[in-house]
Amino acid sequence: MSRAISIAFPTTFHRLCIWHITSKFSVKLPQSAYKEYWGEFQKAIWDTDNKDEFDAKWNIVVTKAGLTDHPWLSSMFDLRESWVPAYARHFFAAGMSSSQRAECSHGFFKQYISRKNSLMDFIIRFERALSHQRQKELVADHVDAFEVAQCILPMSMNKQMATLYTRTMFQKFEQELIQSTTCFLELKTEDASKVVFNVSERKNWETRVAEVVYVKDSDHASCSCKRFEFVGIICKHILALFRRDQIEYMPDKYILKRWKKTAKFGLVSDANGNEIKDSADPGLLIKRSTMSRLASDVVEDALMCEEGCELLSETLKSLQVKLKLLKDGPSNNEVGGSSSQTQYMKDPKRVRCNGGSKRVTGAKEKAMKRGIRHCRECGHIGHDRRQCPRNLNTPTSPSNNDESTPIDLSDPLFDEFYRMHGPTQ
Repeated sequence: MSRAISIAFPTTFHRLCIWHITSKFSVKLPQSAYKEYWGEFQKAIWDTDNKDEFDAKWNIVVTKAGLTDHPWLSSMFDLRESWVPAYARHFFAAGMSSSQRAECSHGFFKQYISRKNSLMDFIIRFERALSHQRQKELVADHVDAFEVAQCILPMSMNKQMATLYTRTMFQKFEQELIQSTTCFLELKTEDASKVVFNVSERKNWETRVAEVVYVKDSDHASCSCKRFEFVGIICKHILALFRRDQIEYMPDKYILKRWKKTAKFGLVSDANGNEIKDSADPGLLIKRSTMSRLASDVVEDALMCEEGCELLSETLKSLQVKLKLLKDGPSNNEVGGSSSQTQYMKDPKRVRCNGGSKRVTGAKEKAMKRGIRHCRECGHIGHDRRQCPRNLNTPTSPSNNDESTPIDLSDPLFDEFYRMHGPTQ
């Protein structure tokens, strides 16, 4: 797979799921070493910001545990560029370091479908899950459009991000902003082109130091933790620098469009450059939110009594037919087609897959499966009705008694037999 990805997607960075790798430590390592040094392995993996720091901590832990010659640890260390966060912070991944996005989707759809569903049942349940997911998205869009997030800190930058960011991303930004108050800056070096600061913070009874570089010509700040490059949200270390310089508003280059409330607005193009039509009209979003809330209120009122449910059901069915006629237009009625005609689909016939046939059984094996057979004439075993002794003594079957038909040795057939095989006694 890695070779195919490097050929088909040469500009991508192929990573391995860190969860699947870290979950194997308890299986691959000796139990005594795992219980004693697993915490140090975790610190080396998660609490390092650069490559050199990870390599140093990893070698220290491996040496202390006496696992320098462990084959699995050596192979994982050789692949560290594909799964260690310190080696993968130079590109944007929205903070994901595992296959959690796919697993989250699997867990969501497992609530609606199962392997026992037929084809049509699967389609119905899958569409129901998608409709629920889109409904939650509309509710979230409505909250972002009409409800302003509450600002805890009375700062202009905080109010600015509360207006631009979605509620979820604003909560993450606000957490970074709060943690920036516990950071302390120390000037390291300064020249005509750039200024370097050491930003220290106290975390879990340990002091961690990050390096923030501010380039004067481009007016750009970068941090050694590379949180902005990896997650897309500016880190607390750069925010501490902004607080020191009393910057009231966040520069636009640090605000990604994908986290803003207006992320859906604008043109979306496919691989060929063609525009993809989507609900980019802000008025359409307002209409959806308004009608969605109205429909929700109507459904809640109808559920109070049985007559209300029947009335709402009949009204919605008639309204659905009218909307379909309005959508299709008069062209279908002129041709003679009926827009309200319903087509039913059935499950396809189940056929046996190629290669799944049963093993061919022989005659002896079939006889063994059938069990012991009894003669229908006398009821004994060891022979059938044609070989039964009772039938051999009947006049209709040949026997050795005197009433049997004599053999004519002068028949021409016996002459031919004698010429081929010789005379017999």
